[in-house]
Amino acid sequence: MFAPLADWASSLEALTEHFPVLVVVLPMLAAPLCFLVRHANLARAIGGLAAVACFAMVVQLLGRVLDEGVVSYRLGGWPPPLGIEYRYDLINTFVALIVSAMAAIVIPFGQNPRAFAVPPGRHNVVYAVYALCAAGLLGMTVTGDLFNIYVFLEISSLSAYTLVAIGSERRALMSAFSYLTMGTIGGLFFLIGVGMLYQMTGTLNIVDLSERLADVSSVRTLSVAFAMLFIGLSIKLAVFPLHQWLPNAYTFAPPKVSAFLAATATKVAFYVMLRVIFTIFGRERSFEQMNLDRILLPLSVAAMFMGSIAAIYQLNIKRLLAYSSIAQIGYMTLGISLNSESGLVGGIVHLFNHAVMKGGLFLAVACILFRLGSVKIEDMRGLGRRMPWTMGAVLIFGLGLIGVPGTVGFVSKWYLVVGAIERDLHVVAFLTLVSSLLAVVYVWRLVEVAWFSKASEGSSAQTVREAPLAMLLPVWLLALASLWFGISTDHSAGIARLAAQQLLGTAP
Repeated sequence: MFAPLADWASSLEALTEHFPVLVVVLPMLAAPLCFLVRHANLARAIGGLAAVACFAMVVQLLGRVLDEGVVSYRLGGWPPPLGIEYRYDLINTFVALIVSAMAAIVIPFGQNPRAFAVPPGRHNVVYAVYALCAAGLLGMTVTGDLFNIYVFLEISSLSAYTLVAIGSERRALMSAFSYLTMGTIGGLFFLIGVGMLYQMTGTLNIVDLSERLADVSSVRTLSVAFAMLFIGLSIKLAVFPLHQWLPNAYTFAPPKVSAFLAATATKVAFYVMLRVIFTIFGRERSFEQMNLDRILLPLSVAAMFMGSIAAIYQLNIKRLLAYSSIAQIGYMTLGISLNSESGLVGGIVHLFNHAVMKGGLFLAVACILFRLGSVKIEDMRGLGRRMPWTMGAVLIFGLGLIGVPGTVGFVSKWYLVVGAIERDLHVVAFLTLVSSLLAVVYVWRLVEVAWFSKASEGSSAQTVREAPLAMLLPVWLLALASLWFGISTDHSAGIARLAAQQLLGTAP
């Protein structure tokens, strides 16, 4: 009588061996299914279930990586470097966890008719594109092949352009076109760098490539290849001053799209940059030969200040959050430029923390737009009394952006300040703290308008009510995560430290 149970258990165990590839294949299969069903709710259910399944598989894979070390999956049974390999270590499994978790939260998020002006009968296409974008981002994260990263980069990018273009405002099309133009340039730079590395080494497998580069003596060719890869990824990551595409893309895309892209797309680009700098070229070559820190450090500090200053003067909450993202990306790249374990831990953990904060903020904006019909800060007067749960979540996320103790933002900035002090860069540590004070200004603007101002007579803010529970639950899930991981840092900063040690080659 226990034979069926034993067969089921063995089948499940056999299935877990294919989790490394199913993480990418499942959302890729969900995309055409969403397109074919031609029913909005069913398409959303298919996309949401695929995302939740991916998240569950990545959690299992993270446990395996923590217990066993690197998990390798050979596609077609071909051994690397001849065949394509999906390779899971601490850093990319951590990023895959972020992408799959945010997809599982955002894709099923309540449909907002004011945020999605999609023609009738075409909502299924939107969820198909969401699934395709998630598949591309997860593929970039887990593949062990450099050219495959480019292929998945283009899949996710084309999907992202489409998602931005579906915004209800006409300017969404121009924003998508600008995003497409800059993204194409970035992809071209990245592809040229990949081609140059292949020409020098004859391999595209990342591990094999890092080993063969040790024997390459052409410093000039290597420098050009490094520059091409770095510039291409900087455009995709929106590193200052290559960030021109980001403010309009986040502003005019639907909030649900902005939440997904802000929490995932730039984070995956940051991961690939880490992989290129520390795994392929190596710490010594990147910082001692290429002098990366001399370029990235001042650009990071400039981003922290320019992004925050620009956010202070915005009249649209989505545009405010977009410029804030530029500053937050500056914190992540600062972690790289410090070239130390503490600094890198700060950069990696901020990748996670920013995904939680900014994903939650844009979902909260979706709630505001759903009830208020506007994202102008001036129209939010007195909204804290009408939508206390939504604006309460905004306050928690805002405190995280500032870096108040007890929130996830404090954890990131603590490690970055410690990393700067360890490198005797006391001025950089001071500027990091000062830039956090700039965040106080634009966060206080939101608090003042929502809680300490009265709605004008006849304004819609006087009659709005709280967002539906189905929309509030994901927002508060992320808000509570912002508090939980700000207090209990074992799972976020702890894994980030292990990942940093692995990248730096100092793991015990």
